[in-house]
Amino acid sequence: MKKPELQINLSSLKIGAATLFGGGLRRNLRMLGMAAAAAALIGLLGFLYLRSQGVDYHQQSEILGYLRELREIDGRWDIGVLRSRIEVAAGRESAAAPQNNRVPDLLQRLKTAATEVNSPVLERGLPELTRAFEQKTELLNRHRTAAATVSSALTKIVEFDTEVAGLVRGAWQVVPQRERLVAVESTAALLFAHVMRYAADPTEEERKNVETFAADLRQAGNGMPQVLREGLARMDATVQQVLGAKPMEDELFRRIALASAGPRIDSLTDAFSAETAETQINSERYRIYLIAYAGAMLILIGWLLSKLALSYRLLESRVEERTRELSDALTQLKESEAQLIQTEKMSSLGQMVAGIAHEINTPLAYVKNSLGSVAAKLPEVKKLIVETNKLLKLMEAGSPDPATLQAQYLSVRELVNHFAEQQVLAELGQLAGDGLYGIDQISEIVLNLKNFSRLDRSKVSSFNLNEGLQSALLLAKHELKHLKVNKQFSDIPAITCSPSQLNQVFLNLINNAAQATDATGGEITLRTRTVDDTHVAVEIADNGKGIPPEIMSKIFDPFFTTKPVGKGTGLGLSISYKIVEQHGGRINVDSTVGKGTTFTILLPLVPPEPEALQ
Repeated sequence: MKKPELQINLSSLKIGAATLFGGGLRRNLRMLGMAAAAAALIGLLGFLYLRSQGVDYHQQSEILGYLRELREIDGRWDIGVLRSRIEVAAGRESAAAPQNNRVPDLLQRLKTAATEVNSPVLERGLPELTRAFEQKTELLNRHRTAAATVSSALTKIVEFDTEVAGLVRGAWQVVPQRERLVAVESTAALLFAHVMRYAADPTEEERKNVETFAADLRQAGNGMPQVLREGLARMDATVQQVLGAKPMEDELFRRIALASAGPRIDSLTDAFSAETAETQINSERYRIYLIAYAGAMLILIGWLLSKLALSYRLLESRVEERTRELSDALTQLKESEAQLIQTEKMSSLGQMVAGIAHEINTPLAYVKNSLGSVAAKLPEVKKLIVETNKLLKLMEAGSPDPATLQAQYLSVRELVNHFAEQQVLAELGQLAGDGLYGIDQISEIVLNLKNFSRLDRSKVSSFNLNEGLQSALLLAKHELKHLKVNKQFSDIPAITCSPSQLNQVFLNLINNAAQATDATGGEITLRTRTVDDTHVAVEIADNGKGIPPEIMSKIFDPFFTTKPVGKGTGLGLSISYKIVEQHGGRINVDSTVGKGTTFTILLPLVPPEPEALQ
């Protein structure tokens, strides 16, 4: 009815636009050019002003102070580790990160200051410095644990040296072979001496001496009284604890010595100082440019203001004319308010997206956790390969050094034993399987979404309603997680329809049923059945609160909703009704307050006008 009027209004707009832009095109272009030139000049002024700003010496001093403090902390850590290595027998632990560690606070302040002073040098260097401190802090904490273990064991060995001597004296009257007791006491004393030497200088030769005397002590204890054997066993266990923890402490000491936190601080400090000096030189040069440019800008702005004053009156008339055109366009847009139906489609899309995001999150966690665990194991595999290659190269050499070859062999054997004990390969296989399982779950969800939307098929096709209900249930799973869903699907024939439209109807009705049902004891029942040779029916029933009789006649009206503002558009049932009606079917509602509601959708196998569904 209103199409001719709309065409007349559009023609009027076109004629008005042609008159407006045809008569003053050159003037408009000239004004636009002047505005663009003015914007460019102002931008250049701002650029010169920003570049002429000098260095903030207060912030520079703070940044250099932070860097110096970090360097002092790193130096104290290195001295503490070295001291713990020198005084290993005195019960000293490694000086790892102190209890009140200021490093994270200093790094955060440096990061904030780098943003404030806009320093590319700091922005590039701080991430690497942060990683270096994190790595060194981790090494120091591990070294502290290993050093504490060694120190505790050495303290016990010192006590065992005295204890064994007392136990030998106590067995002096019991054991007739006193030369054996003398052998036990002397072997224990030699073992104590070599353990202390090994703790001070953990060479491979000294380790073999410790192992040899430990074996001799175990041999010498055979046949001794029970109390003496138990004391020797405790001493032997403590010696083995030293042999196990000392190599780890030594390796961590070497790694800490190679840590790059200190050199990175020095290079970052030098680079920042050079950057600050260069910034100050550039700011002085741009300050001269700014003074000259500002004078030229004042002259140009005066000329532009005179030109703009002449154009002001013309712009007022154009604004009034444009206002009238916008008012006419607004009137025409109000006649198109029926297009708000698209809002419900967007609401359905939002529900689908929420369901997909919820369902994909769980299998995605499988993949993420599995890949993260695999990545954590790769350094161990890499280390085994590197150490094995070193051993192979030594074996391929013409005359390798026996000590070096044996040391490399022991290192590789230790790594292989670690892999066997930890079952690393089996764990990697399990992680890969978990990741593949998660990917399979995601693929299944995507396939259900594809089947639901039917984007890869024509709009009208042969479709089994059981498949549509199953896809809708999967996409509404997050709404149904606390409800019991009963599926009573019959073997119904496929119908000719628009699958995507009917899927929208099913999803809308299932979501409405879920929202009307309590989480405790709530049930939703889906039934399909063949009515006769030409019709099938779908029932969606719930045991929720039901629909009051006074609003039953309004539930299919557009924009009618009982949900709070912002929770619903009131278009879901209206659109569902229209879709079913376009397919030549109908929707029936049976509801009892306090007992539940049943929606019955009756659809023909072939709609009256299939082409109308395109």
